[in-house]
Amino acid sequence: MPIRTQRDLPSKEILERENIFVMDEKRAMHQDIRPIQIAIVNLMPLKEDTELQILRSLSNTPLQVEVSFVKMGTHESTHTSLSHLNKFYQTFPEIRERNYDGLIITGAPVEQMEYEEVDYWEEICAVMEWSKQHVTSTLHLCWGAQAALYYHYGIPKYPLDKKMFGVYEHRVMNRKIPLVRGFDDRFFAPHSRHTEVRREDIEARKELTILAESGEAGVFLAINQDGSRVFVMGHPEYDRVTLHKEYMRDKEKGLPIELPVNYYPDNDDSQKPLLQWRSHGNILYANWLNYYVYQQTPYEFIDTSLVLGK
Repeated sequence: MPIRTQRDLPSKEILERENIFVMDEKRAMHQDIRPIQIAIVNLMPLKEDTELQILRSLSNTPLQVEVSFVKMGTHESTHTSLSHLNKFYQTFPEIRERNYDGLIITGAPVEQMEYEEVDYWEEICAVMEWSKQHVTSTLHLCWGAQAALYYHYGIPKYPLDKKMFGVYEHRVMNRKIPLVRGFDDRFFAPHSRHTEVRREDIEARKELTILAESGEAGVFLAINQDGSRVFVMGHPEYDRVTLHKEYMRDKEKGLPIELPVNYYPDNDDSQKPLLQWRSHGNILYANWLNYYVYQQTPYEFIDTSLVLGK
């Protein structure tokens, strides 16, 4: 699938080296195709790494996707250059009058804080409220999923005794839902978080369905009735070395961190990590784009309350 980006986005060159078709605005103007419009609210500190991971994950269908990166105006990012943010990102006020086929809200390293203590909490709540009328389907990742379950359904998060960190085996719970079409009975996915949302709290809401879970890591994937909200508790977009970088960073800082589970061969952190989740991560993103974004949105985007009957 061609990914439409600005010509000089740094991750564009990396994607092209991986034989992923990336199209800039000039070339896209010559094609009579309405691309799928996806906004990515990037809350991760290393924004360029997350850009690359998500664009790579979105590149596995024949659909043409145009992405817009969004930052929180109420938060000052210290790990990404101001020039990069000013050039490639918009703030929420700059996009709030637009409609999008899909929205992705990433994770954020703030799970150990109460939601209301996060400096951009009111702004991210405004984004989630806005998405009800301006977005066909929203994919929430890790803390983004926990925050959305809390905002939309009042479901709390709970602190874990130790960080959920590694690659965990999951099982599919409901094969009738298209989001997990093509999944094996058992599959792996990465997690990196200090809090959890409990199964019983999700099951108490009749409008929510759990699609996959892990005996160790708990709920991994859930969806609401009309597919307008998808909740992913882990990080299927992570690349091979993301957990390694997190582990080495915390280890060098002297923080209490254990080896990532099911990650290094023989639990030897000097060896190349095993990549065991890429295929199912790609299927998840492709299914979301196809079944909940592309097939739900008309050629000319209209208010989602008319599309989904909200």
